[in-house]
Order: sequence, then C-alpha cells, then structure tokens
Amino acid sequence: MDRMVLLKNLGSAVLQLEEALRCPPDNDIVKAGCIQYFEFCFELAWKSVKQVAEGEGMLECSSPKAALKCAFKSGWLAEEDVWLEMLSARNRMSHTYCAADALEVFVQLPRFLAALCQLHTELSRISSARKSLS
Repeated sequence: MDRMVLLKNLGSAVLQLEEALRCPPDNDIVKAGCIQYFEFCFELAWKSVKQVAEGEGMLECSSPKAALKCAFKSGWLAEEDVWLEMLSARNRMSHTYCAADALEVFVQLPRFLAALCQLHTELSRISSARKSLS
C-alpha cells in the first residue's frame, strides 16, 4: 500500500478512536469497539512506520517490534515504553480474550491515543518534507 494512503488511513483511524473514546463507556460493547479501533490504529501505525522507514532507506522494519525500534531510534516516537505497552496490548487482544485484560487495555486507550496522534503527525511531517524534495 502507498505511504500516503497508509498515513491517510492512520489519520482516519486515529480520529475514529478519538470519537469512540468520547462515548460514555456504559457497556462492554462500547469498550470493545474502542479496543477494536485501537487495534486498527496500531496495525496502521506500525505499517506506516515500515513504509516511511523503507522510503528513508531503512529496511529492518519487517515486524511490529522491529518497526517500533526503528521509529524510536529515528526519533519518530517520543515514548518507547508506551509503544511497547501498545504492542503487548494489541497482542493480548488479538490472540486471546480475557475480560480483565480488555478492561486494562481500555483504561490505557487515552494514553495510547496521544502516542498515536504524535506518531501520525511526525510521519506526516517526514512524508510531506520528502514529497516537497521530489
């Protein structure tokens, strides 16, 4: 997928997560929806990092963990620990389901949202700068 399309999709997904988090968490369906939006955002985030990194000549970003390490090393991520927590949360939610884990992840979503917004802004800045040089 094209880098600009991925970044646009990431931006849209982040906005959807932000909107979902504004809904009162009255029931498990709302919480589950927010967690699902988070999973979409995380997938788009690491794939966007991979695309931007490849455009910058870095080819060692073929997995989520490798992409996060690459992004942190490049200064694209402000808080590596938050991203490693997101990776762990995404893995727990994608591969198993435990109500206690889901509640733990839901509580962390505002923190995760801030990191996702920061990454989207940074990758968009890099991509715009690269595009203007072309």
